[in-house]
Amino acid sequence: MAINLQKGQRISLEKSNGSKLQNVCVGINWGAIEKKGLFGFGSSKEAVDLDASCALYNENKQLLEVVYFGNLKSKNGSVKHSGDDLTGDMGGDDGLDNEIITLDFSMLDASVSYVAFVLNSFRGHDFGTIPFASIRIYEGTTKRVNEVFAKYDIANGSNFAGHVSMVMGVFYKKNGEWKFNAIGEPTKDRKLEDTVKTVTQHYL
Repeated sequence: MAINLQKGQRISLEKSNGSKLQNVCVGINWGAIEKKGLFGFGSSKEAVDLDASCALYNENKQLLEVVYFGNLKSKNGSVKHSGDDLTGDMGGDDGLDNEIITLDFSMLDASVSYVAFVLNSFRGHDFGTIPFASIRIYEGTTKRVNEVFAKYDIANGSNFAGHVSMVMGVFYKKNGEWKFNAIGEPTKDRKLEDTVKTVTQHYL
């Protein structure tokens, strides 16, 4: 699975040795915005609150539950959120993800057929203004990255500027096998509930 997906690409989650990918993480890294002082003297940091969320659907595309900063774990524990980061990196890029959502396919309830990941800027900061904002979707755990298979450079992607919400990607079950659709599309939504509706209507 040494593959870095392009937007809109779809892959099977079978590894090169024939086994199935079991643990997936979606990690978000970003920094606080540096504000120049009056007349250019000094500077200050403005906290940025990005929120990664995960929506679970059944085969009829009905929403089952959402894992987000207010609900850090799915009912059976198959999806877990690391917790709400309210500021971003205040002292420059530390190279670590500020928020991580983990997904264990072996624990997913049999009724789940779609797992969608979305990102929202809680305070409405434009994605194009947030330092080194990036997303990586990888096999591994919160402490170990085995293989990254999708990356999005939000800070430098011209299509993200002017937006505060995006659909990162959707895992979907087809003929009993899990596959991944790397969507990487900004949306016109401003709130999580609206982004989830957009996923339901356009991306499943």
